[in-house]
Amino acid sequence: MMEMLKQLFGLGPKVNYPELVKNGAQIIDVRTKGEYAAGHIRGSVNIPLDQLENQISRIRKDKVVITCCASGGRSGSAKSLLQAKGFEVYNGGGWMSLQHKVG
Repeated sequence: MMEMLKQLFGLGPKVNYPELVKNGAQIIDVRTKGEYAAGHIRGSVNIPLDQLENQISRIRKDKVVITCCASGGRSGSAKSLLQAKGFEVYNGGGWMSLQHKVG
């Protein structure tokens, strides 16, 4: 329980997103097509959360996955779904703050 609270409030070990991206991590943006069209991280792949399970084959299992959305809620759900399927996943939270982290 304590570990979950630490992660929830960002008190756990810091994730080095620039390093993950440098090493080939794929950024999956789970916002709607319209939200994605209005702005996104260059190189990210848009798979809306409600289509993620059906389009999971678009995601490479041999690469780390970073999920993002508008604020971190949907990307958290996407992380859980992908982890259950055997992917190594990090919740990058909101796409704008993630964009600042990865440059």
